[in-house]
Amino acid sequence: MLTYEEITKNEAIKTYIRKADESLTALGYTEHSFAHVTRVANTAGNILTTLGYPERDVELAKIAAYLHDIGNLVNRTDHAQSGAVMAFRILDHLGGSPEEIATITTAIGNHDEGTAFAVNPIAAALILADKTDVRRSRVRNREATTFDIHDRVNYSVEKSSTKINDEKTEITLELTIDTDLCPVMDYFEIFLGRMILCRKAAEKLGLQFKLNINGQILL
Repeated sequence: MLTYEEITKNEAIKTYIRKADESLTALGYTEHSFAHVTRVANTAGNILTTLGYPERDVELAKIAAYLHDIGNLVNRTDHAQSGAVMAFRILDHLGGSPEEIATITTAIGNHDEGTAFAVNPIAAALILADKTDVRRSRVRNREATTFDIHDRVNYSVEKSSTKINDEKTEITLELTIDTDLCPVMDYFEIFLGRMILCRKAAEKLGLQFKLNINGQILL
């Protein structure tokens, strides 16, 4: 069976992730390289582990998360779908089973806001992990005077965590934001669609999604 460790050590996959991020750098996007995909993989795995899903589901979620942005190598537009096709070819070449390849590629193809849908628990965990990765270190541009709204929103985040409560009924994105850098309204302008998607993904896992900014529940 394919393992997350095997995927992360594959040199071809590393190249695709690195080159995809280079394309996004040229387009002015925030970081989508190894820091992002590793964090998303760990978060997705932790979500399913906390909820008691089988270890193999956790492994598949981590693999899907690690591969989810490789489609940016082709183009930012429809990168979820092109990434799913790329992942299918890679995983098939590595000897993955049709059942597991189908689950992984479905999750990847359904992770981006425009076409996303939490079609299964793996996809739901990926959506939640990806859309809650908001942090200052994702901003490449260090010249504040030239920040666009995406830079400003991410750079304003001083702390970020995604937690499931002890009762396993709620998942909360907790943010500490410097409101001198970014008003809370700017965050909603950019991320409201993502937060609604997170709510739907959480429901697929039997959870209620909440957004806590500076100690206040806003969603």
